[in-house]
Amino acid sequence: MDIYQAIILGVVQGLTEFLPVSSSAHLVFITQHLGLQQSVAFDTLLHLGTLVAVVGYFLKDIIELITSFISSIMDIFRGKFKEGLEETPFKKLTWLLFVGTIPAGFMGILLQKQFEALFNSVIYVGFFLIITGFLLWAAERVKPGEKDVKDISFKNALVIGVAQGIAIAPGISRSGATIFAGLFSGLNRELAARYSFLLSIPAIFGATLVQIKDITSFDANIDVLLCGFLSALIFGYLAIKLLLKIIKERTLMIFAYYCWIVGIAAILISINS
Repeated sequence: MDIYQAIILGVVQGLTEFLPVSSSAHLVFITQHLGLQQSVAFDTLLHLGTLVAVVGYFLKDIIELITSFISSIMDIFRGKFKEGLEETPFKKLTWLLFVGTIPAGFMGILLQKQFEALFNSVIYVGFFLIITGFLLWAAERVKPGEKDVKDISFKNALVIGVAQGIAIAPGISRSGATIFAGLFSGLNRELAARYSFLLSIPAIFGATLVQIKDITSFDANIDVLLCGFLSALIFGYLAIKLLLKIIKERTLMIFAYYCWIVGIAAILISINS
């Protein structure tokens, strides 16, 4: 792998990790197009770049979440846990994110081999991209909700968490699935997107932590690794900013059309090749 290939993969990972078009699907397509072998080690490095991007973008929220979580733990010993959740939105948000992370964790552990097998089939990836398009289409037809953090139930958090777990399948967009589930649960559009991004942090961190040992096994120059990491970080940051603006001011249908076109094209090319 050379520097230009590393940059291309980083740009694709950064943009598609947060835009609702499935990063896993695009990495499968791009690596095949460039004639590269799928590398768990390099994919992990790219995920680390997008993790830094989302943490950097929501750093103030993350600091507030950490301090609120510590305070919430103290509330347990003070016998004021429930009152704390009702009075402080960030305290409730920390536990909503904790509950929402559980389904993806279990699904990743129990179904890891089944999901990994799907990466070898472009037809499956294309099929799941088409499903992502329908999720985005449905998201635009859900009646806009008005729920704020204080109105989100732990049942809502589980529903969104299950959507994130399903997105382990290549072609199912994590952000698309969780935003759809958030809107379906009655969250307002901006909160659905922000909650989706915050929920991605433990998921990306967990996946990176599990595979971090593989980074040292990747045989490439440091400049290649650095270029891939930085391009994933920069374009991941830009993708977060772009999607928050789009979901607030415009429609997600452009991404639905994109997923349908790319998904159908992938299936047809795979069948005819």
